[in-house]
Amino acid sequence: MRDATAEADFTRWARDRQGALLRTAVLLTGDRQRAEDLVQEALVVVASRWRSGSVEHPEAYARQVMVRRNVSWWRKHRREVLRDPGGEHAHPADPVDRTGRAEDRMVLDAALARLTPKQRAVVVLRYFDDLSERDTAAALGVSPGTVKSQTHLAMRRLREHLPDLSDRSDLLDADAPTASSRTSGGGA
Repeated sequence: MRDATAEADFTRWARDRQGALLRTAVLLTGDRQRAEDLVQEALVVVASRWRSGSVEHPEAYARQVMVRRNVSWWRKHRREVLRDPGGEHAHPADPVDRTGRAEDRMVLDAALARLTPKQRAVVVLRYFDDLSERDTAAALGVSPGTVKSQTHLAMRRLREHLPDLSDRSDLLDADAPTASSRTSGGGA
């Protein structure tokens, strides 16, 4: 009976959180198809921990799995992406969003694509998922100091590519719709 209850609880949790996890994954990867794969991989890992009762914070753990797997993917495919920036591993922007801010989204997606995977993860978790420095550090398995330094470096790099970033805080607004919120029925 415990297994059936755990399975039902996990299924309910996964259904409720899948949209938010997909939104995070799209921002991490810049590619909806890879993001969907990343969410599925994370859910498989969380499900096995859930059944054994060894996951206290499933969403934080799922984010951690997604970030780590995305960094691993990037390391494995980095040469292909750099060699063929418009090819199979490119980070296509969704051309339409429900508020007509497609151009803003494309600019932001291009700027995020210029960050290292770790910097991108910090920015996504801090500014889009609205996690505290401590929660971001826990999700990434690093110290809060590392989160601060990576955030600083990422924001400096974003400002280089988005000079008017300070005037456009809406681009980093957690409530700003993303391509995934349009297609997956919402975020958080």
